[in-house]
Amino acid sequence: MSGQPADSAATATLRAAVDAARDRLDRGRVAILLLAFVAAVVSFLVATRVFPYHSINHDEGVYLQQAEMLLSGRLFLRPPVDGPFHPWFFVVSEQGLYSKYQPVPAAVFALGRVLGGYPIALAGISAGVVAGTAALARELFDWRVGAVAGVLVLASPLFLVHSGVYLPYAVTAAFELCFAVAYLRGERTSSRRMAAIAGGAIAIAFFARPYTAVLFASPFILHAVVTLLRSGAWRTPFEDVTDTQQELFVRRLLTAGLGTVGVLVALGYNVLVTGEPFVFPYQAFAPEDGPGFGHREILGHEENYTLELGIESNRRVLSQLFTEWVAMGIVGAGLAAAGVVATVGSAVLGRVRDASERASAALVARRAVVAGMFVSIAAGNVAFWGNFNILGALTVQDDGLIHSLGPYYHYDVLVPTAVFGAVAVVWAADRLGSLAAPRFPDAFTAGRVAVAVVIVAAGVGAPVAADAAERPLTHNAGISEELAAAYEPFEQEGGLSMGNAAIGGNQTDDKTLTFLTPVYGPWLNHPFQAVRNDPDFDGPSLYALGDYDELDVAAANPDHELRRYVMRGAWNPVDGESVTAELRPVERVSGESVRLDAAVGIPAAAESVSIRAGGDAGQTYAAANASEGTLRLTLTVNETGARLAGEGIRSAGTFAVEDRDELTVTVFVSTGPSAGFSYQLVFPIDTGGDEVRALSATRERCPVPDRCVPAGLGPSPPGQFANTTVTAVSE
Repeated sequence: MSGQPADSAATATLRAAVDAARDRLDRGRVAILLLAFVAAVVSFLVATRVFPYHSINHDEGVYLQQAEMLLSGRLFLRPPVDGPFHPWFFVVSEQGLYSKYQPVPAAVFALGRVLGGYPIALAGISAGVVAGTAALARELFDWRVGAVAGVLVLASPLFLVHSGVYLPYAVTAAFELCFAVAYLRGERTSSRRMAAIAGGAIAIAFFARPYTAVLFASPFILHAVVTLLRSGAWRTPFEDVTDTQQELFVRRLLTAGLGTVGVLVALGYNVLVTGEPFVFPYQAFAPEDGPGFGHREILGHEENYTLELGIESNRRVLSQLFTEWVAMGIVGAGLAAAGVVATVGSAVLGRVRDASERASAALVARRAVVAGMFVSIAAGNVAFWGNFNILGALTVQDDGLIHSLGPYYHYDVLVPTAVFGAVAVVWAADRLGSLAAPRFPDAFTAGRVAVAVVIVAAGVGAPVAADAAERPLTHNAGISEELAAAYEPFEQEGGLSMGNAAIGGNQTDDKTLTFLTPVYGPWLNHPFQAVRNDPDFDGPSLYALGDYDELDVAAANPDHELRRYVMRGAWNPVDGESVTAELRPVERVSGESVRLDAAVGIPAAAESVSIRAGGDAGQTYAAANASEGTLRLTLTVNETGARLAGEGIRSAGTFAVEDRDELTVTVFVSTGPSAGFSYQLVFPIDTGGDEVRALSATRERCPVPDRCVPAGLGPSPPGQFANTTVTAVSE
């Protein structure tokens, strides 16, 4: 018993020291900084580990190409040859090629490159989103709600996935959060500086993604207009305006004025690139893309986008958002709903902790503004057919980009979800503390019990959050494993760096030009995002589309070694099957005439062999012996035509060629009735100059006519092979 007073004194001293430390330490600011640091580290790891070759959304390559252009002081690409150097989602104009996207996200990514690498930009953006969400919750509630909100947004699968990809949604959200925090803090403190920051931030957000920024800011704009009208400043004679009214008017003027600057800058940028202030680059690319109902179309994909289709699409998108892409899935969505209810209940019943807040209708209104984002973003996205497109086929589960990258047009919904989810968590902790207090001898012990229960609850919630995040991260990591196989030929020569800190695919002193397979049509970086041309097209590594003006591309780059990227297998990174690829050297040949020498394998099962050779101006047919072994043939081209010949070939003939032509030799091997396979040899020629010019031929083996694979790449049936050379000859 004699030791109790001393123990009590020691405990009191300890408590006093703790209280003093708390007074000196801004716990909210420390929590925000720590969460921002964790977010930056997580982002860097996701970018370099989960998405080393970028995602299946090929817009990433567009933004990174645009970032390189900005670093070079360019708004337009001017390739040496039109067509083969055309990147995905770039618009053709008289001034050159320009991106269909606004330059703000690309400028942020470019800043990361300047600081040491593109992933640094993603780390900064992710830190800004988490810190901004925490600061917003702290501004409206307290530091505990802020800290929990930061944790919830950090644990959201949608945030985690987009922390590692070069897309504009997180970038725009970071500026929007800066606007929201500055606006609300300006309202609380009557700060003109905060009002100006809010205007500048939303201006940048509008320049980045106009429609997204408008949906985010709509509740704030409504609040600004209503509070200004209710103040009476607009109808009060100038000499009778109070200081409070004047301050409010000035703040509104600063925010609206600087926000308008963003609109004017966006319109000015339109004039620079499209020539029209009200024609945005995305409209120049696809005039019927963008928000609105009716006929919508982009690159041949079209839809009659009705209100009913918009509602159904967004219902599905929101369902996936709140069940799979927020922290803890449906549990996190439930917490957010409970937080909204608790906030509304506190406002109605006046149950707030601080008496000074009890009569603060202004605080209630500011909280309602953030809750209003649920409505403005969800309702506004109904008018945007992109939400229909990311779902893929509505009748197919797990189809579309949403399965890999989430409902990214609703990225901003993460903010109110995290804020009000945190409100529910802290409200529950407070109720627990209130229940525990009467059952323990002092508040300090009751508080420790409450903290212990919260820790246990977090231990239960953490696995739920981890399980929700695991599926999309694992899924995208699997996609990257398939992409790694496709990029293996470039990695073998040391040409790619994790996170794409460097452009190009060649780190040696040799200059190379690679003809890439046109997988999805006449677009570079679709799908090959990780290998891009530098904006001046004078780097050591260049990339052009194969099958498009290869001779002109080769002539425009005489000091580059040529090679073709060939691959076997379908490019479909989500199917669980990888492609096999390699880089094959390509020779330039020129002379009085050029000759293709080919040797193809004839298996024992062959019953007959037929040959077709031709181009745009003519063709010839021949038959050959079907004996097992090697069939050798030649195709000689001069300025007047081409001649097919070879040992064992019957009825060989000649045919005319165009000045610029692509010649094809097809050898069909019949192995029975309606059975067989073919070889296809293709090479470009130019007979219109002083000499005949040609490039090495492509070699393919076709098990069926419409499905060919590169000959010599991967396994082949016994006796099936194709080898070619193209040489210059004198007549």
